[in-house]
Amino acid sequence: MDKSKKNWFAVDILIASAATEAAEFALNELDALGTEIDSLRKPKDEPLRVSGYFEALPDEAEIKNRVEDAISIYGLESSCLVSVETRTVEQTDWLAEWKKHWRPTTIGRFVIAPPWEKIDDESKIVIRIEPNMAFGTGTHETTKLCVKAIDTMYRPQQSVLDVGTGTGILAIAAAKLGGTQILACDTDIDSVAIARENAVLNGVGGQIDYFDGSIDSDTPKFDFVCANLTIDVILPLLDNLLSSAVEILLLSGILGEQKEMITNALGKRGISDFEIDSDGEWIAVVVHVN
Repeated sequence: MDKSKKNWFAVDILIASAATEAAEFALNELDALGTEIDSLRKPKDEPLRVSGYFEALPDEAEIKNRVEDAISIYGLESSCLVSVETRTVEQTDWLAEWKKHWRPTTIGRFVIAPPWEKIDDESKIVIRIEPNMAFGTGTHETTKLCVKAIDTMYRPQQSVLDVGTGTGILAIAAAKLGGTQILACDTDIDSVAIARENAVLNGVGGQIDYFDGSIDSDTPKFDFVCANLTIDVILPLLDNLLSSAVEILLLSGILGEQKEMITNALGKRGISDFEIDSDGEWIAVVVHVN
């Protein structure tokens, strides 16, 4: 027996394409070591398989409960979930799957890539993300929308607050563009640790400060505030997000069908100067505060 090969466990969630982020959220809540979405050559309306990898297999009832809760949090129908299955894999198989499915993602001037991929285009700004990270690999529509907004709107002299930083891609993108006054936070302490590691990997560890937790009414003001969260998190935080933003508030993690929820919330606060961008089933809202 080859003792160098450790068995791992996978949870495969077959789910509607619009609900893949909800599935990733559920797997992250179950402490998955990493996730992947098998979306290669799949028709737009076909369900996708979202896989999470674990050292120990979670309880099946707990898996189902977490997925159902995540679907509800994202405001989706329970019918989005097709099936949940588990399997045993070898670590080498997992890493091979990551390398097979994860390719560099180009977003404006940026390329989001795993460490092993060589990027020949020297004009691109490369952000490297390790393959064991669950969120913010640059391939999800919400991440793309946010990076696109940063690419087109961010100026290096602007201070940045990244709320719900996840793997830290948005803070890293701002730092790569020359930002030095950047603060990132997340309520998940593990995400904060991951974000720090990714910042160091990308050579911008000294440009970003981190804390575990969220914002409140005493949060200092920042020129450019990012919040790639979910609608159920954004709405209760909206007043604090708006009060902390001096120039731009970037909101994402919002489904297209939830657009009226956020536009109505902004309208009730007398805010009409905003733009909406979309990618697939998802939208981002750029609020011009001043």
